Amino acid sequence: MKKVSIVLAIIIIGILASSLLAGCTDEGAKGIKVVTSTSHLEQLVKRIGGDRVDVINIVPSASHPGDFDASPGDIKKLADANLFLWHNWPGELYVPGLLESADNPDMTVIAIDIQGSWMTPPVQRQAADLVAAALSQVDSQNGAAYQDAAEDYKAAVQTEESEIRARLAEIDVSAVNVICAGWQAGFLGWAGFNIVGTYGLPTAPTPADIQDLVELGRAEGVTLIVDNLHDNKDAGLPIATELGCPRVILINFPGVNAETETWEGAVNYNINLLLEALKE
Repeated sequence: MKKVSIVLAIIIIGILASSLLAGCTDEGAKGIKVVTSTSHLEQLVKRIGGDRVDVINIVPSASHPGDFDASPGDIKKLADANLFLWHNWPGELYVPGLLESADNPDMTVIAIDIQGSWMTPPVQRQAADLVAAALSQVDSQNGAAYQDAAEDYKAAVQTEESEIRARLAEIDVSAVNVICAGWQAGFLGWAGFNIVGTYGLPTAPTPADIQDLVELGRAEGVTLIVDNLHDNKDAGLPIATELGCPRVILINFPGVNAETETWEGAVNYNINLLLEALKE
């Protein structure tokens, strides 16, 4: 009986040890823990980091970073993170206080600070290199893999840009006069539209601003109004109503819905809306 008990104890200890080791392996397989301030950075980390990273985003995709208030849950996300990526935008005012509250001296904080619209291919290519460098900084043993993934992503962005340019070439968008939300000006300028007026930066347009834009629109023959989903999305409605022209609401961040989880999905979502509006 004693021998049986000893053998049984050895078996149980072996099972427990295997379970513990398996648990450690599963945890390690999750990779480095990365927290991002926007869905732009989140999707880039996923694309470049793959299964080597475990990424969590803070600001919801449909929200404007300037309107975001951090919660205790966001503090916990940073308290356990290896890397935090943000844009260093003027609207990210919550970040310094969040970092102080998280009090994580082991976390690396890097700003992916690029000027221009993050919906455009040039910014995406720049960001890919910077995100790969950031991941390599905290996980140097996989640095080559991150760089290779960034090159693959940049090639995909280049292919997507060529296809979008071909679609836009079917319509002379340079002859389309547009009044748009300021946050969409960079994207529309890259696409080739003729922007004759903007609104919403830094504050929402006043009734007097709206009237001035309506008069400008009549004088310049504006045929399209473009709003921004993430900031006062109906600001351009009275302008479109007065001018009697189509209006679209574009996005500035991926992940707003199932079809926009990636940058490619998000940018084509915008392009499709623009081209459909021009057919009206």
